[in-house]
Amino acid sequence: MFIEEKQLREFMADSGLVSKAELEKTEKEAEEKNQSVGNILVSRGKITDDDLRKVQAYILGIPFVDLKDQRLDFEVLSLIPEPIARSHNIVAFKKTGDSLEVAMLDTDDLTAIDFIKKKVHLKILPRLTDSQSVKSALLQYQKSLKAEFGDIIEKESAALKNIPAAEAGSDSSVKDLKKMAEDLPVVRIIDTLLKHAILQGASDIHIEPMENQVLVRYRIDGILHDTMTLPKNAGDGMTARIKVLSNLKLDEKRLPQDGRFKIEMNNEKVSLRVSILPTYFGEKTVMRLLRESGDGFTLEGLGFHGDSLEKIHQGLKLKTGMILNTGPTGCGKTTTLYTILDILNTPEVNISTVEDPVEYQMPRVNQTQVKPEIGFTFGSGLRSLVRQDPDIVMVGEIRDNETASLAVNAALTGHLVLSTLHTNSASGAIPRLIDMKVEPFLMVSTVNVIIAQRLVRKLCQTKEKYFLNKAALGTLGKSVDLVKVLATLKAEKIVSQTAVWEKIPFYKAKPSKECQDGYSSRIGIHETLKVSAAIKELILRGAAAGEIEAQARKEGMLTMLEDGIFKAVQGITTIEEVFRVVSE
Repeated sequence: MFIEEKQLREFMADSGLVSKAELEKTEKEAEEKNQSVGNILVSRGKITDDDLRKVQAYILGIPFVDLKDQRLDFEVLSLIPEPIARSHNIVAFKKTGDSLEVAMLDTDDLTAIDFIKKKVHLKILPRLTDSQSVKSALLQYQKSLKAEFGDIIEKESAALKNIPAAEAGSDSSVKDLKKMAEDLPVVRIIDTLLKHAILQGASDIHIEPMENQVLVRYRIDGILHDTMTLPKNAGDGMTARIKVLSNLKLDEKRLPQDGRFKIEMNNEKVSLRVSILPTYFGEKTVMRLLRESGDGFTLEGLGFHGDSLEKIHQGLKLKTGMILNTGPTGCGKTTTLYTILDILNTPEVNISTVEDPVEYQMPRVNQTQVKPEIGFTFGSGLRSLVRQDPDIVMVGEIRDNETASLAVNAALTGHLVLSTLHTNSASGAIPRLIDMKVEPFLMVSTVNVIIAQRLVRKLCQTKEKYFLNKAALGTLGKSVDLVKVLATLKAEKIVSQTAVWEKIPFYKAKPSKECQDGYSSRIGIHETLKVSAAIKELILRGAAAGEIEAQARKEGMLTMLEDGIFKAVQGITTIEEVFRVVSE
């Protein structure tokens, strides 16, 4: 896109995208290097590529389109073949009469425009867009392929009818099982299931043998969905294939087995944690999908706000002590800890972790995976880590007395320790640690912040507004301190200072074509307990979890339920969803 440098500089000066001093400095550098001001600003991170494209679009008078979160008509989208769209960053998004509007990152890509014009025999109208819009549109090619997956599965499972099924408990040799695992229909079925699950955003795949068929279910946004049923004779071949991928024993059908393998799809690495369990009708397989890139998370993006966020940041300023995250399996504890690690990950510190498994790979962090089968446990791993001169240590989970004792000692001897515990609330972490033989006087010297969390489903853009009447508010008030929640909403300027509950809207899920059950993706609801002087006294006195929680609430802590209602007022989720995930 040819734009006169003078025009670009004048517009930059008027736009306010960069300061006047920064622009003058860049102009001087541009003249010395004979480069464009725009390119230098992008290379120095002062503006993004997308900011520059918007400026160029404005100067050239080319419309700029935002396709993020827009559902495109697949008939129009597929006018440009996916490989061309992907390699040239060009997508068709609107057809009117004999004209086709295409969104591009570079409207000077005449080769791509000419190719599409010859292919579709329509007048091409180029529009500028940003990289996120192109990514969103390219993903829709794949989502539209989901319908085809069912046909592939059906066709391939039909081909399995000629393969003799290995009955549970039979003496099938490893050779026969390996042959079954490498059979083309079985390979295609597993590949298709994995691709489908990744595109659906599933966190788990369940393959469950039943009396006459095999049921496949995906867990999406925390809810299990039936995905497809396959012929009974597909089960053994699928299990054998997964065992081969996970390096598990093919002929072991009586004992549970755990393994893992990795795949790469659409430039995204996905690690799969595999668990195989013998059941009455055969072996049940569960695969957990772990996206290995931990980039892009922020505490705010995970749902932390206000006082809770402030307490965590205060905890991160300390050089020693413990930050604990509690909750059930699959509630996002590890993601929260990785986000905290990302904040702490600076060149001045040495960070070491011991995990089971390594869920995200982080640069400049020394990550170690435990291997209990050879005696390398959290305890032995942590014992070795503290000899590696770390400043910050992350222990994947405190699950026994030895690990608890070592983590506390590490926190006492000049390390900041991050870890997780399985408890239902933040205050519940205290009796849990005492149960693991951690002395109360050591606990008050080390534990700084305890976070408890759950994940709730987020509402889609289309949602229904409604108001609670007095009776409904009275019922809600039995579980939630509405006065405190309202005060927090006012303090964080979510509602006006004169707002009353009867006039505050809540929202319901509204299913649509784009959003089948009205929800899409998840966000955390949290309670963050800072171990204050008053709470330390309670711990030393042997107080119950209820007393500790009551004190934390006096000091301003919102419970998970209250944080959920806070987010329901924001229109992020629903009251029903909050109560579904938080058990009283």
